[in-house]
Amino acid sequence: MSSDTSSRWNLWRRSELSTVVSVLLLGQLTSFILALMNFTSSLSANLGANSPVTLGLFGYLALTVVNGSIMLYQRHELIIPWYWYALLAFFDVQGNYLFNSAYYFTSITSVALLDCCTVAWVILFTWIFLGTKYSLRQLLGTAVCVLGLCLVVLSDAGIGGGGGSNPLLGDILVTGGTIFFALSNVGEEFIVKKNGCLEVLAMLGLFGMLFSVIEIAIYERENLEAVTWSAELILTFVGYTVAFLMYYSLTPLILQTSGSTLFNLSLLTTDMWAVVIRIFFYQQQVEWLYYVSFAVVGVGLLIYSKMEKKPDLSQEPENGIPNSQYQLIHEQGIN
Repeated sequence: MSSDTSSRWNLWRRSELSTVVSVLLLGQLTSFILALMNFTSSLSANLGANSPVTLGLFGYLALTVVNGSIMLYQRHELIIPWYWYALLAFFDVQGNYLFNSAYYFTSITSVALLDCCTVAWVILFTWIFLGTKYSLRQLLGTAVCVLGLCLVVLSDAGIGGGGGSNPLLGDILVTGGTIFFALSNVGEEFIVKKNGCLEVLAMLGLFGMLFSVIEIAIYERENLEAVTWSAELILTFVGYTVAFLMYYSLTPLILQTSGSTLFNLSLLTTDMWAVVIRIFFYQQQVEWLYYVSFAVVGVGLLIYSKMEKKPDLSQEPENGIPNSQYQLIHEQGIN
């Protein structure tokens, strides 16, 4: 290898490593915030607030106020037609509704673990709608992750005892939610890579708020009337709203940099936080199948994220500058 090629290879490696580390750290911050969302949602359910759409309404309102105000100040005009944002918001609202409803029937750990199904759906939808191609190794890693999730369902079916009044129904609700979230993530990835983050956050918040109000009027009006409000319950709503705003503000940054597949893989560590919460806050026992599931999912993640071979840098780059933008994250580099 010539000295010039070696220098360019080292520069590419440093740039790639810096980008990957930044994305992974940002992903872990987002994962921690998601764990806080799961905790506050589960806590509100335990306090008797059977109002999953209302819980998300305040989060969408916060997104609209913050990002909509910036858009109005900048006199920003829509670039993407509004009906695409409406469709994106519909997927997102349904995903939040199913997830928050699941906490009434199954444990927070099961919800967090089954959330990993989103990875499989994202791979399918990015392949169908965005034309992303995945290697056999990446598909094998995803399959191993899904195998780990099957152990959770087995545990909730009665062999391990997942907790909750109707664990299987909760598992079904979460699985449905993962499909809607995958559609939302893939759509958001496409938009932010074309148009940036501000517009998608403002419009997602606006239409999410509108859909939430409609569904509250249809499904949750009686439930809200039956809620006994307390300072503790109000604090859970406030905590969920703050975490919601932070999570949705960080999500487009990761999707823009690495894509929806790596984003959802980064969220796998949310499960570990769910276990900590379950042990220390709910005083619940964690069955041995959960630990086996953690191990299996971890192996699948390692298989998926194993570094690819170095790129071909033998050709002279344009203007003598290495193409450090090429395939910053290999698994999403074909988008």
